[in-house]
Amino acid sequence: MNQHAVWEERTRQRLRLLIVSRVSLLTVLLVMTFFLATVRQWIPVSRELLRVVYGVFIVMYLLSIVYTLLLKKEKYFQGNIYLQLIADITLISFLVYLTGSISSNYSLIYTLIIIYSAIFLGRQGALLTASASGVAYAVLLFVEYTGVVPFEYQSGYINTAQTGDVLIRISVHFLSFYIVAFLASFVVEQEKKTRSLLEERESAFDQLDRLFRSIVESLDTGVLTTTLQGRIKTFNRAAEQITGCSFTAIENRHILEIFPEFHVFFDSYPVDMTKNRREVKISGGMGRSVPLGCAISSLRDGRGEQIGYILIFQDLTEIKRMEEDLEKSRRLALIGEMAAGLAHEMRNPLASITGSIQLLAGNARLQETDKRLMQIILRGKDQLDNFVRGFLMLARPVPEAREPVNIAEVVREVLEQIKTSSEWGDHIGIVACFSEASDALANREQVRQVIQNLLLNAVQAMEKEGRLYLETAAVTLEEGHPYTALTVADEGCGIEEKDLQNVFEPFFTQKEKGTGLGLAIVSRIVDGYGGRIKLESRISQGTTVTVWLPCSPVALRTEGVR
Repeated sequence: MNQHAVWEERTRQRLRLLIVSRVSLLTVLLVMTFFLATVRQWIPVSRELLRVVYGVFIVMYLLSIVYTLLLKKEKYFQGNIYLQLIADITLISFLVYLTGSISSNYSLIYTLIIIYSAIFLGRQGALLTASASGVAYAVLLFVEYTGVVPFEYQSGYINTAQTGDVLIRISVHFLSFYIVAFLASFVVEQEKKTRSLLEERESAFDQLDRLFRSIVESLDTGVLTTTLQGRIKTFNRAAEQITGCSFTAIENRHILEIFPEFHVFFDSYPVDMTKNRREVKISGGMGRSVPLGCAISSLRDGRGEQIGYILIFQDLTEIKRMEEDLEKSRRLALIGEMAAGLAHEMRNPLASITGSIQLLAGNARLQETDKRLMQIILRGKDQLDNFVRGFLMLARPVPEAREPVNIAEVVREVLEQIKTSSEWGDHIGIVACFSEASDALANREQVRQVIQNLLLNAVQAMEKEGRLYLETAAVTLEEGHPYTALTVADEGCGIEEKDLQNVFEPFFTQKEKGTGLGLAIVSRIVDGYGGRIKLESRISQGTTVTVWLPCSPVALRTEGVR
């Protein structure tokens, strides 16, 4: 709302107050006149004069109705002010005339009109109204003095006005009217200046308040303030998002009632400010646990007196995840160093063992028992060789050379290979839904390794019976990059909830003969391509693993979906 509109609205309110005040005053005067002159007859006036007085009251009531109706018309707004001034001066002049002009005390009412004219029209309007009132009063005295319009006000009235008295009366009234106009306009101008200064201060304060609120609301850090007794007073947008609580639901409630985890700060009053930094875990929205880094400080007013507490907290979920990824990278780096040494130390002896066994196996005179023992040795050598190969796969970086790989085609190849192995059972059913537009930009052998590990885990979990669900689809994730999604689901034994967060860790396994490298290798390869992996499982219901591989180069992700 601009300044002019504000001024109009304020003036309209004042006009409305003026109309109400005039009507109230008229009502009081009407009651007094009726009681004193008509009922008690304590004032000796003629009936003709009473009729005229009552007529004046009626006219003023009607004019008040007109003033009220004009308030609703914006184009008559300024005219409404002048109409009320002219009507009031005319009616007061008539009242002075009826009550004896030079001897009437009602001429003092002119000053009220001058005062409210200064409120609405300023100094010039007040001086103009003072002049109009003085002229009206002078005309009344001239009419009475000259006898141009004779009127018997009451029985026994004798006009004894002298020229000197008339001139003095007129001069005194003119002077008093101008003094009142000057003083009233001075007070009004000072009031306007004070109001303008106050509005400027309020505007500056509002701007500062809006700036402060916008800063607090724009922060990614939660900000909460409480009273000295621990009742919540403010709660910014970031705090709502982190905790999952809306401010309207928790306002004025005790902080420990909503967040009992903050007892480390609010376990006693006054709060121990030496314990101003803590890490706590709260129950956020969707039933998740949110780690928070918190700091508390005193909230003070402009005089430096403490009026409450400020609690600032930040969601540490991403930081904790980055720490976990850093620790994981550190372990993988250590595994890489171990893998390089292990491969060198193991492959040479394994090659010697393999050559020696093959030479011995060429002897036709070997007994059947010796042949079986040699086969056991060769199988053990193959297991060690596969372990070393997986170890190297876990530590080896993602190759730079990449090509479009059809995921559905690789799934079919790996599935045919697994069907010929001892892991496969005749009672395993396959439900497949492949999208031919399912290419990923990757290394074909590493993609084969990912799919083989996922399919083997699914087949082994079902113990040769159940249904295997396979699906590939082209998708676009929230950042706008195209991905190919591969879903492998089984109806096997499932994984306990407490173990879900460890399944991608190296050497974690629930199988008697497992090495715990399969899913760790899958996670390593998928993260290396900037993809994602998600695992869901329920005991006795099965496990679903979804892998998203990018169809175009993307920045390496620092986290995956787990």
